[in-house]
Amino acid sequence: MGIFSRTRDIFAANMTELLDRAEDPARMIRMIILEMEETLVEVRASAARSIADSKEMRRALARLDELQASWTEKAELALSKDREDLAKAALIERQKATDMAEGLRAELGGIEDTLKSYEADIAKLQAKLREARARQNAIATRIESAVTRARTSELLHGSRTDDAFSRFEVLERRADFAEGRADALGMTGPKTLEEEIADLRSTEKVDAELEAMKAAMKPKGA
Repeated sequence: MGIFSRTRDIFAANMTELLDRAEDPARMIRMIILEMEETLVEVRASAARSIADSKEMRRALARLDELQASWTEKAELALSKDREDLAKAALIERQKATDMAEGLRAELGGIEDTLKSYEADIAKLQAKLREARARQNAIATRIESAVTRARTSELLHGSRTDDAFSRFEVLERRADFAEGRADALGMTGPKTLEEEIADLRSTEKVDAELEAMKAAMKPKGA
């Protein structure tokens, strides 16, 4: 079932009220736009038929005007030949053409009034469509903004973020432990007596090797 039953319903429609009552405003505005577009197509088609009828009537009026001129000419010719009977018959035919032309002009006037009405309806429908499409864009922007805010809120306050920061804390603790272990391995305490004596012996041995090397490098006879 359509939202609107006729074109006038669209003109009278309060889209704000329709959208406020809708469970799904985005879906409702799509339906409104679709029905407005279909109605606009129908009104334009009706206007096109009226324009075609108007053109056909104007052509018929032109033919009737020519016919009236022709019967007038024939009546005048008959009178010039003293054939009043034929002149009268020609005038009768001209009157028939005149009556038909008057009827067509009345119908043409009605069609022109209808066309003006269609033109006004089309302008109103287009204005309503622009309003509906603007609302559609606004709703889409609001939905996109709401989704973005929801994702941001989930990122800042959601469990996935908490889990990630918990993992960071575990990694930091591991890094602290590794750094502490490295620092501990590099620490040296005071040397024991045995270590000091061993250092002295090592130093004496190095000194002796150094003196021997110097002696070996001295020139002979020096």
